[in-house]
This record gives sequence, C-alpha cells and structure tokens, in this order.
Amino acid sequence: MDLFKVVSIEETKKLIEKNFDFKPLKEEVGLLNSTNRVIFEDITSDINVPNFRRSTVDGYAVNSKDVAGASESMPSMMNYKGEVFMGAVPMFAIDFPGDCVYVPTGGMIPEGADSVVMIEYTEKIHEDTVLINKSTAYGEKVVQIGEDISKGETIIKKGKKLRPYEIGVLSSLGITKVPVFKKPKIAIISTGDEVVKPSEKPKLGEVRDINSYLLEAAIIEDGAIPINYGIVRDSFDDLNKTVKKASEEADIILISGGSSVGKKDVTIDVINSLGSPGVFVHGVAIKPGKPTIVGKVKDKIIFGLPGHPLSSAIVYKVMVKYYIDKITGYKENSFPIISTFDTNYHSAKGREEYLPVTLNLDESNVIASPIFSKSGLISGFSKAYGFIKINKNLEGIKKGEKVFVYRF
Repeated sequence: MDLFKVVSIEETKKLIEKNFDFKPLKEEVGLLNSTNRVIFEDITSDINVPNFRRSTVDGYAVNSKDVAGASESMPSMMNYKGEVFMGAVPMFAIDFPGDCVYVPTGGMIPEGADSVVMIEYTEKIHEDTVLINKSTAYGEKVVQIGEDISKGETIIKKGKKLRPYEIGVLSSLGITKVPVFKKPKIAIISTGDEVVKPSEKPKLGEVRDINSYLLEAAIIEDGAIPINYGIVRDSFDDLNKTVKKASEEADIILISGGSSVGKKDVTIDVINSLGSPGVFVHGVAIKPGKPTIVGKVKDKIIFGLPGHPLSSAIVYKVMVKYYIDKITGYKENSFPIISTFDTNYHSAKGREEYLPVTLNLDESNVIASPIFSKSGLISGFSKAYGFIKINKNLEGIKKGEKVFVYRF
C-alpha cells in the first residue's frame, strides 16, 4: 500500500492552473434572472442618471440669491407662479427675482431655479404669495443631472456578483438583458458500500448520505448547477461507468469518499484508467482533508473529496470553490471578523488548518470558540459561524490572541 505524497495548497492550485485552461463562457439572461450571477464584462452607462434636475424634498424651487438672509423674523416674500407635477416638464420658470414654484419630491426643477426650500420653512399666505423663512445655498435639495450615474461611467465591473441593488441600477439604465458568466455544471458522485439514501433506515454499520446533500447545497449557493449521480458502490466498473458519464455531462466532477489509501478505495484507479494525466495530486497539506485527490479526465477536473463530512466541506470551500470562481470569473472580497480566541490550541504544524468556531459577544469583544469535532462528525460543524485559518508554519493559537474569522 503506497502512501500519498502531500503537497501544499499553493502547489495544488499551481498544478491545477498548469493542467487546465480557464475558458469562461458568456450568456445573456433576463434582468431578474441575473440575481446572484457574475457579470461577464464591465457595464458602462450610456446615459446620465438622472437626466434632469430633480428635487429631493417637497418644497419651493427658488433662486438662492432671492432668499439670502431669510429668517423667521424677516422672511422673504415670494411670488408663487404655480406647481410642478410628477413626471411632467414644468410649465413655469423662475423668470424674475422673487419667483418660486412648488416642486414635489422627485419633481423636475424649473429653469431659473438653483435650489429648493423645504415646505416646513414656508408659509403660503395668499394664492400668489409665499413666505420663506430660511435661506438656502446653491444646489441645496437638488440632484443634478448625472449626479447619481454619469454618461460613460463604469458602474458594475466584471466579476461582480449581482445583488438586488445592482439589479436596481441596471433597471435605471434600461438594461433588460445582462451578460453573465455561464454557470458550470458540477457532478456529485457519492461512493461507499456503507452509504444509503437519507430516506432509508440504515442497518447497523451503514450511514445516511450526508456529503451529496451538503455539496449540492454548497454548489447552488456558489452559483453553479449540481448534477447528483447518486450513490455508487465500491466497484471499479460501477464507478468507472459513472465517471465516464459525468465527464460528458459536467464541467467539474466531485467524488465523495474513496480518496484514502484503503484497499477498497478505487477512485485513483478509475481516474488513471480514463487517460493521461489522470491523478496529479493525491494528498494536500490541509487539516482536515489531507487525502484529497485532484485529477484530469477528458479535459475536465475531478476532485476526490474525503468521505468525512467536515473534511469534505473544508476541501470544497478551499479547493473546489477556488476552481468554480476561476471559471465563473467571480472575484470574492472576503472581510473576516477580528475576534479574541478563548483557549490555547495546538495545531498540526506543516499543514494549513481550518478550524470551525462559534462567535459570542462579551461586552465589546467578539469571542471565538473552537468546535472540537472529529472529522467524521457533522453536528458540531453545522453550529459553526465560520472558521479560522491557521498557517502551516504555526504551532497553534494562544488564549487571548486576536484571530480572523471567515464566514462559511
């Protein structure tokens, strides 16, 4: 039985980049269907938003010079010319000193006006006369043409995942078809004679399938399309047939289980039988997840994930999501929470470790507490807020030390 040669996470990523050409594909989708999709190219505005001057309040449009020095004790007496209606061009302009026009919030500012006085600081004493008891500055309570978005401005950059807020911006520009990265299809193959469906009652020695469902949910969350091939027994022929089918239908293949050096783990033999280069990584310096496999089948990447749920989830987060982001063009900005570690923890030096933690607020401090859970267990992991990444050269973390917590 040969032990695998462990390589670092950085080396693994370099080998992936060496063996694969990242060729993202573009597609256009409807505006509402673009939510949580990754934008394929920079979006540049061809118009000004707004394309007219508009009021931010209900009030009177004036020339600021006409109300300079106005106060409650000495209000400015203004000539009321009329009202601006929503969605309509003003019928009146500020032609002479002392003119004013009523403007609703969002209404168009009439020609000759440069500011708006809130209605709270005014009093209409006659149908033609308004008292204004507060001065205003040039441009006050007015949104200028192009102040929100200017013509020619790049408003959404390539690689941005669209949220409802970006959808609103696109709608303001009249964009109804959005160029996005095509979603990759990801095959999920769960292996093991001991694994049964969640709907089945396991016999003594059997376990329900956790990883297929954990991975499928993670794939959907990361903007890809899962294809679940079900549970495959520890048989070379069965796994070989399933992997061949997956390599024709999916862009990425995940095999859950079968990555260790046990005599019944046939994943490596199957991958190597399907062509060169086959397996090019077997063993990554990561805790948990050391026996991870990375290979190539018909120009498709294949990951052999550990069967233990915690290990499988960590390797997915660190390695599989890295590849998904590469082919979907997503550039994620991760902002960790600075927390105080509440215990002494000894790490496995030489392996980059991902330690699940819970977070609690103690007065003004955020406290991170490790979840001590064996890799075959899942319940403790599900309670974690996120994880701490411990560098492979560190021996551990001391109680009271500041740490970065990344959300799962």
